[in-house]
Amino acid sequence: MSRTPFVGGNFKCTGTAQSVTTLVKTFNNTITGLGGKTEVVLAPGTPYIGLVKSVANSDIKIAAQNCVPKSGAFTGEMSAEQVKDFGLGHVILGHSERRHVFRENDKDIKAKTKAALNQNLVVIACVGETLQDREAGNTEQVVLSQLKAATEGLSDAEWKNIVVAYEPVWAIGTGKVASPQQAQDCCDFIRKTIHQLMGEHVARRTRIIYGGSVNPKNVAQLWTQPDIDGFLVGGASTKPEFEKIVKATLKAKL
Repeated sequence: MSRTPFVGGNFKCTGTAQSVTTLVKTFNNTITGLGGKTEVVLAPGTPYIGLVKSVANSDIKIAAQNCVPKSGAFTGEMSAEQVKDFGLGHVILGHSERRHVFRENDKDIKAKTKAALNQNLVVIACVGETLQDREAGNTEQVVLSQLKAATEGLSDAEWKNIVVAYEPVWAIGTGKVASPQQAQDCCDFIRKTIHQLMGEHVARRTRIIYGGSVNPKNVAQLWTQPDIDGFLVGGASTKPEFEKIVKATLKAKL
């Protein structure tokens, strides 16, 4: 089963109106003519969502970096309903910075995931272990727990709107990157887990992407791995070189 490559750019809490506009206009010139060969999704900071949406070309989709399950008295938040109403089709949920900085737990992320899917949003569901987890040999246990918590009870139809992002916490923003084999081993584990939970057809069609200090120098080796269907890019997505990462996914795997 062919899976369309997926490349997400997470701008996090960075940039200004001027710098973000300049960056996206650069991407308009370099990330174009994809014809559906690779799905490219940018997640700007919340104040710049409308700006990026108005500037980006038709080959670039826009995501929210987070949402809460429902609208109401939640100062400073944006609900899944509002994300959809804003005309966005994607949302990042469960990112390690949400888990470890803002103390979101599996229950929080499950509620957000269900709400986003109810709005027909594509959920970029992040999972990944800390360095302490990896050194203790608990990588699979942690990833399994996070994945099951976020997706428990989802239907086959809902799974069509799930993209799983494996992001080892120790590789995010550190300059460290999982070796191609480490990344492949965990993505393979995730696919086998989905197979056990939902069956072979869902496992084969679900896109599993890698994130963690991805850059133009390491993307080619990562892309050769059979269970890596794309990337969730942080720092490198705020630079013109992001287009090199996108174009790497247009190359056939060996």
